Amino acid sequence: MLLLAHRGASADAPENTLEAFAEAVTQGADGVELDAMVCGSGEVVVCHDERLDRLARLPWEVRTTSYWKLQRADVGTPLGFAPARIPLLEEVLEALPSHFLINIELKCERVNDDGLSRKVAEIVTRRGLGDRVVVSSFNPLCLFRLAAAAPTLRRGFLIDPDRPWAPQAYVISPLVSSHSVHPHHEACTPERVAAWNAAGLRVAAWTVDDAERARALREMGISYLITNRPGALREALRRVA
Repeated sequence: MLLLAHRGASADAPENTLEAFAEAVTQGADGVELDAMVCGSGEVVVCHDERLDRLARLPWEVRTTSYWKLQRADVGTPLGFAPARIPLLEEVLEALPSHFLINIELKCERVNDDGLSRKVAEIVTRRGLGDRVVVSSFNPLCLFRLAAAAPTLRRGFLIDPDRPWAPQAYVISPLVSSHSVHPHHEACTPERVAAWNAAGLRVAAWTVDDAERARALREMGISYLITNRPGALREALRRVA
């Protein structure tokens, strides 16, 4: 079971920043999970929220704000950390070590993804990172577009716990997932994990910081565990092994 740092080591550094990803390396994570979206000037940036109210106390919408302006947003201080900025996906990929697995979540709830899927496919393919990247999304249209742009890139459907389970797990996921399925950890049962594994899909469960729950998921046979505290969780798992 690999430990992926959720938005970087986001318990100890501002989420989705270069600082958080560096902290994930320091804590010995096996990889990272990050969020990608297109900003107003067309670049792919790493950010979770569509608006910056929570992250920067600013009423800016990322998809309509140019990258040069986004650079003025401090997304560290409002979260209780030192000042930090929103990075480009290209910057993050450049900074991560060569052994890291990278789970790129396509953040888009609309039909029109502003070219996000195609742009991420181009960036990952150009950098030759296909064997290290898994691309996930709650939006099946994004994964369809990704498959069209780069059929060999590994795709995983994110199952939304606030939407009906059966259509997502048994209809949509088989259509768009080529590598993995990404359920909330509470949706994982031994039977479900066994069925996914039997279908050739790896399971990436999110988001777990509790060692006992992590151990139970490991015993079920999940492949990836997404956590805010990769260092602390790895040490705790050693104690409960």
